[in-house]
Amino acid sequence: MTLATPRILSVIPPMTQLNTPYPATAYLTGFLRERGFHAEQTDLALALVLDLLSKEGLPKLKAAAEAIPPKKRSPTLKTFLNQFDRYLAAIGPAIAMLQGRDGSIAHRICSRAFLPEGPRFAALDNYADDEGGDPLAWAFGALGVQDRARHLATLFLNDLADVLREAVDTRFEFVRYGESLAQSQASFNPLATALAAPPTLVDTTLEKLTLQAIEHSRPDVVLLSVPFPGSVYAAFRITKTIKAHFPAIVTVLGGGYVNTELRELAEPRVFDYFDYVTLDDGEKPLLALFEHLAGKRPRLNLVRTFARVDGAVRYFNCGEIDIPFEEVGTPTWDGLPLDRYLSLLDMLNPMHRLWSDGHWNKLTVAHGCYWKKCSFCDINLDYIGRYDAASAKTLVDRIERIVEETGHTGFHFVDEAAPPKGLRAMAEELQRRNLAISWWGNIRFEKSFTPELCLQLADSGCIAVSGGLEVASDRLLQLMKKGVSVDQVARVTRAFTDAGILVHAYLMYGFPTQDLNDSIDALEYVRQLFAENCIQSGFFHRFACTVHSPVGKNPEEYGIRLQPQPFKGFAKNDVAFSDPTGVDHDRIGKALNKALYNYMHGICLDQDVRSWFDFKVPRPRVSRNYIAKAIGARYD
Repeated sequence: MTLATPRILSVIPPMTQLNTPYPATAYLTGFLRERGFHAEQTDLALALVLDLLSKEGLPKLKAAAEAIPPKKRSPTLKTFLNQFDRYLAAIGPAIAMLQGRDGSIAHRICSRAFLPEGPRFAALDNYADDEGGDPLAWAFGALGVQDRARHLATLFLNDLADVLREAVDTRFEFVRYGESLAQSQASFNPLATALAAPPTLVDTTLEKLTLQAIEHSRPDVVLLSVPFPGSVYAAFRITKTIKAHFPAIVTVLGGGYVNTELRELAEPRVFDYFDYVTLDDGEKPLLALFEHLAGKRPRLNLVRTFARVDGAVRYFNCGEIDIPFEEVGTPTWDGLPLDRYLSLLDMLNPMHRLWSDGHWNKLTVAHGCYWKKCSFCDINLDYIGRYDAASAKTLVDRIERIVEETGHTGFHFVDEAAPPKGLRAMAEELQRRNLAISWWGNIRFEKSFTPELCLQLADSGCIAVSGGLEVASDRLLQLMKKGVSVDQVARVTRAFTDAGILVHAYLMYGFPTQDLNDSIDALEYVRQLFAENCIQSGFFHRFACTVHSPVGKNPEEYGIRLQPQPFKGFAKNDVAFSDPTGVDHDRIGKALNKALYNYMHGICLDQDVRSWFDFKVPRPRVSRNYIAKAIGARYD
């Protein structure tokens, strides 16, 4: 088959996020259009949720819930069935309000008499005062009607997601779908079994939406970018539908999950669903593939591409260099229904909510990471290891074009760690053009972020930054090769806060050699960082050893022994290891996350950190004014 001028459709598969489009299709569509291709894009993740949670979709959900015997129905299902008429009346207005199309309904939602309230609303009891007052008054005050209503409407949707999960598909979540079927799965068997099983309501709805998208765009090639394990199952479901109804369409799989976990792909069954699988940045592999499909390039000269040949998986890579970041073009969101995305307000913390609240144009300041030394990170992979920056002029040109196209001036820079020099240059260019935007992104808490630079970034539109503090321990930070210290993090984060910029800290527990004392000390540092208003938000995650990281490649340097599982041709990333400390990190993690949740709401910041643990733990070795002294040293 030859395709001289293929029509291309890029697809966002469920589930990614609901407040703004995941950027992969926007990048590829913009690049391909600038190269003269007919390229379109669609978001089936958003379409799936809007179809299921609609006045037409809820009766189907009701039928599934009614099929469960009454004795086996959870409180969630009972509330849904008992108050179904109220759910049916409220779903349309609630969705419209979250889409920003019907703000007037917010007053009824805030009355607490309009939305049916299932178990998810019990969380509001955590905020109630002793006198039984308004549980959300602390967050929204006497006003804040729109935000208050969006929080209540988000709880309403979360209740419905629980109904979907319990009555229809146990794998369903708003941000993950069948994640365990794909994450570090050495064998394709679990995914194959799920794909062969009778389809659920979620599956049949996705099949319907897939066929509608294909009939609308009439593509010759369909590209599916899979960023996370939680979007793999749906991607395969989509291409199963395509192959069943339109076998001539060429299907291509790529994205962050593929780049991380399928680098040693040897499973032929994958190619029952996809004709090609590409690694790393998609621009060059796709250009080579389109030339091949047009009969202008032999298969041997494909770039970073897997294909099935005579029943076996083969990898083709002629070694051509990638498209420079300066030349990848401007992303486009044309074709995506920007007015239908849902601004969800899960977390009331003002920094934490940015991930799910509002439309953000996602962009990168530079390709890769300028630091690329952290021992827990996949620094050997292209998306981190190949650093390539564009000029400030090019970056701000892209910003202006995106604002003109979307009408939105908010940007989320999704770099691994945006370079300070690049941010300074961007800020200067924004200020030179007198261009007003809001932006936030990921950084390293390094000393280059002086108080002066933080003020300049704030003046250019910076509203928030996130960065890795990981384990708040100088010994462990040095072992991680983070290139920062706790003192430095305190001073840098306080400089951002003083400039009016919110700060989120990525935190880690369970790193090799981290013992109980280290964890208690780290929590005490974190408590003080919140108390001193250095950070406003954070997230603890359990350390995972990956095969592409320095820890995974040289475990003996970190005092651990790997426990590799036999590879069976499919995914390979996380690897189990023996922890010589003998610490129960799962038990510790529960306490750390409970403490952090309270700190993010400004609660118990003076409380002894040992009180969060349900077992006896040692006293912190950190003085209770350590961070205050570190901040004071900056001013001295």
